[in-house]
Amino acid sequence: MTSVEGTPAARPGPGATAGLWALAPYPVLVADPAGTVLRANPAARLLLSGAEPGANMADAVPAWLSRAHAEAAPHVRVPGDADRPGAPLAPAAGPIGERRFEAYPTPGEAGEVVWWMVDGTERRRAEQALAAERERTGFLVEASNVLLASLNPDRCMAATVTLAAEHLADAAVVVAPPSRGKLLTVSAVAGQDAVRRQVAADPAVLPGLSEALQGFPPLPSRWIDGALLPDWLLPEGCGGPIGSIVVTPLPGHGVSAGALVLLRAGRPARFSESEEDFARLFAARAGAALSAARLYSEQSAITRTLMRELLPPTLQRVNGVEFAGGYRAAESHERVGGDFYDVHPGPGTDDASLVVLGDVCGKGLDAAVLTGKIRSTLQALSPLGDDHRRILELLNGSLLNSHHTRFATMVLGSVRRHDNEVRLRLTSAGHPAPLVVRLDGSVEEVPTRGTLIGALPAIEAHSAQVVLQPGETCLLHTDGFTEARGGPLGSEMFGEERLKRALSECADLPAEAIVERIQMLAFQWLHDGSHDDMALVAIGAPRTTHLSAVDGHTRGRYTV
Repeated sequence: MTSVEGTPAARPGPGATAGLWALAPYPVLVADPAGTVLRANPAARLLLSGAEPGANMADAVPAWLSRAHAEAAPHVRVPGDADRPGAPLAPAAGPIGERRFEAYPTPGEAGEVVWWMVDGTERRRAEQALAAERERTGFLVEASNVLLASLNPDRCMAATVTLAAEHLADAAVVVAPPSRGKLLTVSAVAGQDAVRRQVAADPAVLPGLSEALQGFPPLPSRWIDGALLPDWLLPEGCGGPIGSIVVTPLPGHGVSAGALVLLRAGRPARFSESEEDFARLFAARAGAALSAARLYSEQSAITRTLMRELLPPTLQRVNGVEFAGGYRAAESHERVGGDFYDVHPGPGTDDASLVVLGDVCGKGLDAAVLTGKIRSTLQALSPLGDDHRRILELLNGSLLNSHHTRFATMVLGSVRRHDNEVRLRLTSAGHPAPLVVRLDGSVEEVPTRGTLIGALPAIEAHSAQVVLQPGETCLLHTDGFTEARGGPLGSEMFGEERLKRALSECADLPAEAIVERIQMLAFQWLHDGSHDDMALVAIGAPRTTHLSAVDGHTRGRYTV
C-alpha cells in the first residue's frame, strides 16, 4: 500500500510473512543499526544483486543509500531503551544504474530500518520537462516583450540575435531577404554586441538558407554540415570550429522576414529535436516582430513622402514681396488638416504671384485628402493667376464632379511688386475678409466676397484691389482664429475685433513677425481648449527705402 505521494503508508506488522514480502509493490530492504542486511524481498534482490541477508550495506547498496542508513540508524528506538529518543527518519534519493530511486525509511520492531524504494525516474523526468517548459515559456514571453518594444527594424534584428545567442546557441545570425543582389546580416556571439553587415553573397552556399529566406520549412540540423558555413556567416568573435547549425525561417505577415541561423561552436552534439522545435517557436515571434517593424518603417516612409505634399509650405520673399505663413492642425497629434495655403510665383519678376488660403469643411485626414486635391488643382491652374473667377469656376466644377461631399472656402490673391508698392487683387469665395494693417496701426477689411466652392453649380465672385505701401501688410486668415474658444471662462471666442486689435499692434512689423505674434496670442487664448484648424498668410511690402509721412489719401483706396 502507498500514499498519494508514492511513499509507504505503513510498515509490516509483527506477523509479516515471507509471502507478504514477496507481494510488496516496491523493493524492500531491512538492515540493522550496524549496517547488516537482514532481509530483502525478491524485488530488492533483483534490483540490488548484492542485497542478500548477512551482506554489509556498504557493499550491497549504492553509497547514497549506505550513507542514509548510517544517518538513520541512530534515531531508531530500540525496545527497552527508553533513553534513546525516536525521531522522524529522512528519505534519501539517488541513482541505481540508469534509473533514479527514492528510498523511504521506517523503523522496525527491533531497532532495524526498513527501506522502501520507489522508482522516481519518470516523475523526475516529468518534473524536469515541466521546469524546462516553464523556463522556455518564460523566455518566450520575455523575448516577445523585448522584440515588440521597438518598431525599428535594425534594433529588432539586433535584439533577435542577442536573445538567440544568449539562450539558444553560442552565436546567432539573422539574414534579411535579398535586396538588389545583397544580403543584410546581423550577428551576435553570446555576451557580445550585435554586428551589422551587408554582403554580396549567394545564400544557396549553405543548405536550407535559400529555402528559409523564401519561407519554406527548415531542414533538420543533422542534414547541415558545419564545414559548409561560409565566412560571411561566421560572426566575429566566434571561437572554434562550428559543430552544429540550425537554419529556420522567420515567418512574417504574408512574406518571409528573413532567416535565423543558430551556431554551436566546438561541440560535436547536434541540436536536439526539441531544441529545433523551440528555435522555431522563437523564430515565429521574432519574424512577426521584424515584419511589423519593417511594415511600420515602410508605412512611415510612405507617410512622410505623402505628408510633404500635404503640409503647408515654408513661405519667404518672392519677387520682392514678403510672404509668411502659419498653420496649426485641430488635433495636437495631427500635422495636417483642412486649412491650407500656397504661393505660386509668377513666371517672371514682373509677373503676379498667385497666393491662396483656404479652409475645407471638416478636419483631420479626410479633410487633408481633399485639401491635397484642391492644392494640386490650383497649382495646375496657376497660369490663369490673374483670372480669379475662371480659376474658381474650374475648381468648383472639379469638386462637384468628385466623390467628395465636402465644400471649401478660400481667398485668392494676385500679388506683384510695383516700385516700392505691393499691389494685390483679392477674391474671396465664402471666406473671411482679408485684413490690412497700415503704418499708423489702422486695420481695414478688404471688401471682397463670393460663394463657397464645391456646393453650388454656379459661383459668384467679386474682387477688390489693394495697394500696400512699404511697411504695410495684408493678412489672410481662416475662421479657426476668430472662432477659437478660450479666455478666462474658456468658452469665449477670440473674435474679429480681438484679431483686429492684435493686428493693429503689429503695425510696421515684418510679415513673419506678424504671423508669429497673431499665432502666439491665439494660442494663449486657447489654453488647452479645443479648436478648429488655424492658418494665416501675411503679405507685406518691404521697407526698402526711407519713407516720409504716408499720404492719407492713398491709404485705404480700393477698387471693387
